[in-house]
Amino acid sequence: MRFGKAKRKATPSVIIVSLIDVLIVVLIFLMVTTHFKNRDPQLRLALPESKEAKAAPSQDSKPFVIQIATNVPFFWIESRPVTLERLQNDLTAAAKANPRVSVAIKADKNAPFGEVLKVIDAAKIAQVGSINAITEKAK
Repeated sequence: MRFGKAKRKATPSVIIVSLIDVLIVVLIFLMVTTHFKNRDPQLRLALPESKEAKAAPSQDSKPFVIQIATNVPFFWIESRPVTLERLQNDLTAAAKANPRVSVAIKADKNAPFGEVLKVIDAAKIAQVGSINAITEKAK
C-alpha cells in the first residue's frame, strides 16, 4: 500500500565539462613531468675494472673529465663530442685558469689505446696538475 504520490527519481547526470577540465589538467601534469625526467646519458661507457684502484682524494675543484668512446667521435667533454684540437684548446684554457687542474680520463674498456694516449699527450702539453683514470671497482 502506498499512501503518497509516487516520486519520480531524476536520472543522474554527469557534468562532462568538469571531467574534461580534470582530464586536461592531468594531461598537462604528465606532459610536464615526463619532459623533466632524467634522460639517459648520450654516451654509455663500459669502464675497465681495477682491484688496486683507490678513491679519488677530495679536491677543491672539480676535475676536467674527458670521456673516450669506442667509435668516432672518440672524445667527449660532458655531453658534447669534441675534436682533438678542441680538446687541446679546452685543456690549455683550463690549465691557464687553474694550474693545478686535474684531468680525469673516463675511457671505455674497448676504446682504442692510441686515443687514450692522445688525451694523455694533450694533457701533458697543456701542463695540467694531474692525470687520473676513472675505473669500476672489481667485484
